[in-house]
Amino acid sequence: MGKVAGKKGLVEEKALQKKAHWRGGNMLYPVPAVMVSCGLPGEKPNIITVAWAGTVCSDPAMLSISVRKERYSYKLIRDTGEFVVNLVNRQLVFATDYCGVKSGRDVDKFQEMNLTPQPSQHVKVPGIAESPVNLECRVEQVIALGSHDMFLAKILGVTVDEAYMDEKGKFCLHNTGLTAYSHGAYFELGKQLGTFGYSVKKAGKTS
Repeated sequence: MGKVAGKKGLVEEKALQKKAHWRGGNMLYPVPAVMVSCGLPGEKPNIITVAWAGTVCSDPAMLSISVRKERYSYKLIRDTGEFVVNLVNRQLVFATDYCGVKSGRDVDKFQEMNLTPQPSQHVKVPGIAESPVNLECRVEQVIALGSHDMFLAKILGVTVDEAYMDEKGKFCLHNTGLTAYSHGAYFELGKQLGTFGYSVKKAGKTS
């Protein structure tokens, strides 16, 4: 029996959990499944659902999305160098799944899912009006990785739904019903467990 580090220092380790060992694979879950709108000027815009997406830099504000080369949207993003990341809430989950399994070569996803193209402020590609948050992005670099290419992009502008602003003008992101994707399934975010820095905050002190 060994010792493990805990909040109160070293404590006796009672039992080790049994764990299975697998080869390396994608098990970094949950992740945000986002709807990425893209398109060529003068043509119908498209939507691709992307689960391999994330923040990569704070200043300048940047994010990444990874897309397979064979996807219809890949060339649209590569050729225009821009796209809009639209966050997904409970109301958009069905459309999110549809846009991930249907190809823009065959269907007009905006029309089929009754979604509204929203004019953007910094790029020519429209966002999705029904999304609570739209991130307008310009591609800075494309990195070939293997099954996917990663698009590194600057976030040029953010549009939010004013319905989620409180009386003080604060945007209440956690009230939008955001969802996450985990191992093949969609989940709505649930109970808040803490806030950033709460583990070291002194009792009675507010931030």
